[in-house]
Amino acid sequence: MAKGTHEYLDDPRNAEILIYVNGALVPRAQATISVFDSGFVLGDGVWEGLRLHRGTILFLDDHLDRLYAGARALDFDIGLDRETLTEALYKTVNANGMHDHVHIRLMVTRGVKSTPYQDPRMTVGAATIVIIAEHKQPSAEVIEHGVRLATVHVRRGPPDVQDPRINSHSKLNCILACIQATKAGADEALMLDPHGMVATCNSTHFFIVHGDEVWTSSGNYCLAGITRANIIALCRLHGTLVFERDFSLFDVYSADEAFVTGTFAGVVPVVEVDGRRIGGGARGPMTARLQEQYRDYIDAECSPE
Repeated sequence: MAKGTHEYLDDPRNAEILIYVNGALVPRAQATISVFDSGFVLGDGVWEGLRLHRGTILFLDDHLDRLYAGARALDFDIGLDRETLTEALYKTVNANGMHDHVHIRLMVTRGVKSTPYQDPRMTVGAATIVIIAEHKQPSAEVIEHGVRLATVHVRRGPPDVQDPRINSHSKLNCILACIQATKAGADEALMLDPHGMVATCNSTHFFIVHGDEVWTSSGNYCLAGITRANIIALCRLHGTLVFERDFSLFDVYSADEAFVTGTFAGVVPVVEVDGRRIGGGARGPMTARLQEQYRDYIDAECSPE
């Protein structure tokens, strides 16, 4: 069964990886945390998905900005400064002999609770930090031929319900959206905001193309996506008209092209939404051009100054 933009090539080396758990590198089978951990008990924590490309963790400063901002918003101390956390990330990939085609999951929770209860004052000790680096290469089939989306009833809520800018472990709304899309026979979910406008997908950011213009949502009801921001910047750099704006499913169904963005697979075409073929039902010229520009952009990110 396809897994949307996170479809990857299985790599047997992942069975033997070392995982960073609170300063120690341990074999995969021994990588454990307490059942009293805030992340396990309550989903109380923040995380980042990172990509190692040619020995460089791409856009690490941007990811750390988002991680530390989320922890501050949740009012807990990560316990390591940026330099030390960066060293931990590279220590993990180097210990595993990794250089390219690697996806890293950096997870930080509030820490261990004295009892399974939500009050943060029940937390004892320091934050829990886990780094999982795996050999993962995106599926070339998905990158070329794209994914199908289904619009779901689960909405992206306003910040007074659960601020979508916090990349928290509490992802139940996205999981429910993913389940509904899968049951509908699609690869991923397209989620609307409280006003019925297109917000984002359950695990990626969504764009459409009308003529020579690229549109994405206002950004008010989605995570501040780093790949999303890079694609917007690339459009502006290359003279492509790009707009962050409200738009509805009418605009999606009548679009010439659509695509999604994310750290893992970069830019991926969307060929169908709600059973409606988008454009020609295949990767369009704007999407193909942005894929190429993004590949050049991440290569340049890894080049020595």
